Amino acid sequence: MTAYAMVINGERVAGASSFPVLNPADETAFAQCPKADKAQLEQAIAAAKAAFPGWAATPIEERAQALVAIGKALESRAQEFAGLITREQGKPIDQAMFEVMGSVAVLMTFAGMRLDPQVISDANGRKVIEHRTPLGVVAAITPWNYPLILHCAKVAPALMAGNSIVAKPAPTTPLATLKFVELCADHLPAGVLNVICDENDLGAELTSHPDVAKVSFTGSTPTGKKVVQAAAGTLKRTTLELGGNDAAIVLDDVDPVAVARHVFQGAMGNAGQICFAIKRAYVPSSLYEDFCAELARLASEAIVDDGAKQGTQVGPLQNAMQFEKVKGYLADAKQNGKVIAGGAPLDRPGYFIAPTIVRDIADDAKVVREEQFGPILPVLKYDDIDDVIARANDSEFGLSGTVWGKDVEAATAIAMRVDAGTVWVNQHMAIDFAIPFRGAKQSGIGGEYGQEGLHEYTQAHIVNAVELSDA
Repeated sequence: MTAYAMVINGERVAGASSFPVLNPADETAFAQCPKADKAQLEQAIAAAKAAFPGWAATPIEERAQALVAIGKALESRAQEFAGLITREQGKPIDQAMFEVMGSVAVLMTFAGMRLDPQVISDANGRKVIEHRTPLGVVAAITPWNYPLILHCAKVAPALMAGNSIVAKPAPTTPLATLKFVELCADHLPAGVLNVICDENDLGAELTSHPDVAKVSFTGSTPTGKKVVQAAAGTLKRTTLELGGNDAAIVLDDVDPVAVARHVFQGAMGNAGQICFAIKRAYVPSSLYEDFCAELARLASEAIVDDGAKQGTQVGPLQNAMQFEKVKGYLADAKQNGKVIAGGAPLDRPGYFIAPTIVRDIADDAKVVREEQFGPILPVLKYDDIDDVIARANDSEFGLSGTVWGKDVEAATAIAMRVDAGTVWVNQHMAIDFAIPFRGAKQSGIGGEYGQEGLHEYTQAHIVNAVELSDA
């Protein structure tokens, strides 16, 4: 088995112990991941704290140059990183390559941003300037569905803003992150970017630590609530990108077959393990039969296999725990709706579930109300647009959503009424790293990407000056 190392203060470090990393396509261990103990976590935080003043004082142009160099180095090793992501995460190799190149784009996008002082007022003898200053040590905690790009989406703005970092990847997908931080060590001062691994036993220690100034977390809503509780003791800054139950609203002026194909792709990418995947579709009665029939055809013809094999469209679920959860949603779908494609795990090693389409199901079914995070799509019928908007909004989640219609102006007007942080019209997952992305309700706090995402890693610092009076 290949052995991996953590990076603390610029040095490769073995763990106090180790644990195996499994390939979800066959459930076999193929690598050993180092596991940090509390002493190593303290070392990583101390290294980041010591490195912070020097990195914060480094001119932003030099910080940008470092990000560009890291991006180019990652791009030069794209095939290697994509293969590793597929092996530990399970997604098809083309989707893994998309993640790697997206990570490069994240780095380059933030490298192009700046934090220039903003003059708020300069009149009548008074000058007010807003500066953006770095916060200190940032804890970057990432999930297992997109281990590299979500890591880069935290590291890039944190570094550009002048912060130092302790990263903690998910224990089932730590390897691409370890390799990436090792790559970064060639371009950053020691201690600026550190990475420790655990089996979900050091999270509370990291997020509550008094020397950590900010926590940036992507993951489930229940875990996000625990992060907030841990951070509350020191009132540290938090950015949380949490769960979603994104609705697709299909209008009655579209070609149901064509739109069904778009919705299917939006629901089944990465085996449905995307926070802003389409997780429920609302279709007018007049289009319902054709729409469901096309979804069923696509699901039944999808190639489900090991992501390392060319041509695979849907890979396995990432881990055994999620596999068991999704099997529970399959049972609910069968009990409360009509399964017209899929509906069962594949009879083979690995965490494979056939793409599943469920029709004739009520809004209060578990598979509709909750975030499945798997290759299951419930399709619901509607007759009144006001009613369907209310049904789509009747959720504790509000990450994103979609509206599909030929009349773009009408579709946009409906999108304005959907209670979510982002609503796309006639497209899905159209992520642009220059555009802010944020969740509503229990889908998150704060924003990522765009200038706003960079500002999340800073303190707004107002200097308000007037001329000294002789009176």
